[in-house]
Amino acid sequence: MKEENVILVTENDEPIGLMPKMEAHEKAALHRAFSVFILNDKNQVMLQQRAGDKYHSPLLWTNTCCSHQREGESNIEAGNRRLYEEMGIKTELKELFSFIYKAPFENGLTEHELDHVMIGYHNEEPSINTSEVESWKWVDIDQIKLDMEVNPDVYTVWFKIIFDKFYHYLESHKL
Repeated sequence: MKEENVILVTENDEPIGLMPKMEAHEKAALHRAFSVFILNDKNQVMLQQRAGDKYHSPLLWTNTCCSHQREGESNIEAGNRRLYEEMGIKTELKELFSFIYKAPFENGLTEHELDHVMIGYHNEEPSINTSEVESWKWVDIDQIKLDMEVNPDVYTVWFKIIFDKFYHYLESHKL
């Protein structure tokens, strides 16, 4: 299987080239990414537990799905594609905000991403892709915030960063 490229970007999200995903994470090159949060009508977030054979952050809990846009693909198209590939969900997504973060991992790789955060709504159980996702669960937003304080090591590094921004966004905006 051919390794996917990521889209290298400036801090203003202007594309400046492509790079193989693994190389971008080895070099900590700034690239475009997205994170999707799916909520149900009880205002709970669908969390996923990453598959055990992921090359970083295996078995850690994180947002519903996240990945990288492909060349020529809009943020929403990328979010919809990956949400269906990982969770078997089709729903309308809305982009909320974007920001840059940098998070090193113990294995020498670094996430350095301009992340586009999206939200969607869905009430059904997902049909998970077990090569990507170990498990899933619905969790109240406030419960996630509390659990992160008590059990920070069960969550991905980026989810802790993104969730804080997502939580404050929800506090200040009516969706």
